[in-house]
Amino acid sequence: MNLEKIQQAADRLKGKAHVTPVLTSRTLNRMVGAEVFFKCENFQRIGAFKFRGAYNAIAALAPDPSKKTVLTFSSGNHGQAVALVGRMLGLQTMVVMPDNAPAIKRAATEGYGARVVDYDPEKTSREKIARQMAEDENYLLIPPFDHPEVIAGQGTAALELFEQAGPMDWLLAPCGGGGLLSGSAVAARGLFDGCRVVGIEPALADDAARSFRTGRLQRVDNPQTLADGCRTASLGQLTFPLIRQLVYDMQTVSEEAIVEAVKFFFFRMKLVVEPSGALGLAALLSGAVRPSGRVGVILSGGNVDASTMGRILGESDR
Repeated sequence: MNLEKIQQAADRLKGKAHVTPVLTSRTLNRMVGAEVFFKCENFQRIGAFKFRGAYNAIAALAPDPSKKTVLTFSSGNHGQAVALVGRMLGLQTMVVMPDNAPAIKRAATEGYGARVVDYDPEKTSREKIARQMAEDENYLLIPPFDHPEVIAGQGTAALELFEQAGPMDWLLAPCGGGGLLSGSAVAARGLFDGCRVVGIEPALADDAARSFRTGRLQRVDNPQTLADGCRTASLGQLTFPLIRQLVYDMQTVSEEAIVEAVKFFFFRMKLVVEPSGALGLAALLSGAVRPSGRVGVILSGGNVDASTMGRILGESDR
């Protein structure tokens, strides 16, 4: 994986993915003592960065005519992305999704035309179900993060940020399975070798941070974090070594810090951001990361249930 691969993905995505805005907050800059630039992937198609990787992978593979169905496994955003790309390219899509996935993500996935296959995350794994289905039915399997073309597509978010806002001293990205983080790290290393890339996880789903520190792949099973996009059991066989090689540090944030970050986006910046997307800001506000200079933060998505957002914003107290 290298910068050229990400640049090829960017060319493939031209005219297909949105060029999402970069926003700033003078209030936040004063609070943290740095100049922060938010790459707002909540304005991406399907409301998350996942469209980048899904489109790049499916379009690059040019599926064999015998494989007219694309299959994936996802808690929501990647599933929505695969469903939309399938509709764009005239392919049938199926998504293996946990039965506790946010309703808004399931509804959008079905709305784009995908068939959703439920599973109980307490009893089995989505990967196992999907891989068996792909083998039995000759489906094209596009995993949510551990795939070279998916990683390259996700890395275009960071590439685009650098093109819009210039070089960064630091880059913060949320980490679930590591596709966005590893792709961002490849882009940063290729363009600005001195940029310190930091991955942010919920403390309740700290498998990547533990993997990063121990050098051995760690797992966490069905963590009960608000950041549902980070409930992935572990990093992948591709993303783990990239993160170990290219990422400067991994840090975790509490559920309380995630809540405060979502509220800051909503009340101060007038942005709807899902908990997973707010991890970088949570790290800044909580002091888990204390950067200086120019700081890029990838805001990964904005798909959040009304009930979850209501609890976060404290509507129950009003």
